[in-house]
Amino acid sequence: MSLDAQDSGILDPDPYSQRVIGAFEAVGPAVAHIEVHDRNGRSGSGSGVVFAPDGYILTNSHVVKGASRIEAALPDGRRFEATLVGDDAATDLAVLRVSETGLPHATFGRSAALRVGQMVIAIGNPLGYQATVTAGIVSALGRTLRSTSGRLIDSVIQTDAPLNPGNSGGPLVDGAGRVVGINTAIIGGAQGICFAIGIDTAVDVVTHLMRDGRVRRTRLGIMGQTISLDSRLAARLRRKMTSAVLISDVQKDGPGHSGGLTKGDILLRLGGEDVYSVDDLHRFLTAERADKSVSAQILRRASIEAITIVPLLEV
Repeated sequence: MSLDAQDSGILDPDPYSQRVIGAFEAVGPAVAHIEVHDRNGRSGSGSGVVFAPDGYILTNSHVVKGASRIEAALPDGRRFEATLVGDDAATDLAVLRVSETGLPHATFGRSAALRVGQMVIAIGNPLGYQATVTAGIVSALGRTLRSTSGRLIDSVIQTDAPLNPGNSGGPLVDGAGRVVGINTAIIGGAQGICFAIGIDTAVDVVTHLMRDGRVRRTRLGIMGQTISLDSRLAARLRRKMTSAVLISDVQKDGPGHSGGLTKGDILLRLGGEDVYSVDDLHRFLTAERADKSVSAQILRRASIEAITIVPLLEV
């Protein structure tokens, strides 16, 4: 006489659990434990995800920052010495590589297709516990997060999937088992407020890192700070916000200096777009702007003036 599943105490997973199990089984084997050591013997750890069978691993820049030696361990017990292909502190992303082929690897989805309320799971190595999975929902989309470089990271995913130290660099996965983000931060003292870099951003950064070892951006050779404008002036200029960027210093012979910017100018528009903050400048100065003339509108001693600037690639 045989027992059916219910009689034996074994129940089929509910649909929600089935999706979590399926996603974990698809991506879990590709989630690496990243261990780093610096020249002073100190060590740290985080997570990463293998995204190509020939040994490429995506993780956070802050996980590998300052490392003189990096090791990657897979859930099947294999350990590898890893080399840093490149990192980008401005988006908190880094690419590693191990000398191995045929590795289990994850598939990238599209973070632009996510919807608030959608189920997601986080896989990583919190507090050193390897291959741990937590589940939650997308709480918000389009968040911004300040990176260690001072730039804002755009299109950040907010989720309530619990994260702990060691989860950094691990994948955020949708119910179909596709990586839609790279887990990067939590809000200390808060409950269920965690952030991941959208995979659409990560794919663009990965392309640059694998090709050049870095993400190249352009510069104006200036220092600036966000300031408030007189509300009447902002209204007259038809600005949506009463802020702009005050030029506090100009590098001699830099692009801004060559274009006519001087200390004390207030930058209002650049390339036909309103400039409300220093972060707007950071978003504008992509590598595609290099060596191309852009128009700028400035406020100089109560007079609105137009100048032309040619951004240059960062050295």
